[in-house]
Amino acid sequence: RDFQVTVRNIQINSGAGFLVVLTGEIMRMPGLPRKPLAESVKFHADGTVEGLG
Repeated sequence: RDFQVTVRNIQINSGAGFLVVLTGEIMRMPGLPRKPLAESVKFHADGTVEGLG
């Protein structure tokens, strides 16, 4: 019942509408872009691929 939690950081996720409270050694994964990079890959009739990097 009597315990303490050390809060290292608080991050606001305004798009999702909530706060993320970080404690300890937590690593967060980066978010994904709005437009996936796969949408920029193009396949041509001659067999070449464009947009892979």
